Amino acid sequence: MQNIPLMIVPFIIYLIIHFLLGPAVFATVILTIPMLSGGAFAMMLGDLMLVLGLALLFVEVIKSTRFSSSAVINHMLSTLTTVAYLVVFLLVGGTATSVFFILMLMSLVDVLAGFSVSIRSASRDVSFNGGMMDGGHDR
Repeated sequence: MQNIPLMIVPFIIYLIIHFLLGPAVFATVILTIPMLSGGAFAMMLGDLMLVLGLALLFVEVIKSTRFSSSAVINHMLSTLTTVAYLVVFLLVGGTATSVFFILMLMSLVDVLAGFSVSIRSASRDVSFNGGMMDGGHDR
């Protein structure tokens, strides 16, 4: 279960809602909160999808700090998820929306952050002749 990239969740939810209710439903206001200023804060379904994506992206970045063979599998699956976002964005009618595009960018950030964190932490673990390499100095 820890190998499943979490950015697949908003992808699947978006597509289910998209095919069942149509892309226009993401512009539906689902929450309105009156503000002290007299204005009103309105959250649409598309905004909620982005909040879900941000929350899951945060968890994915935290997951990327661990280094194991399962982390490598997670990175590969995250890359496939980003490719799936791109393919659907380009080929499926009605998914060329700003909400889907931003979710796709979040998936890309997940991949880039995961690889960056892994490469950075792996470079700290490299040792030569029983000593650690740190800034070009053997200890």
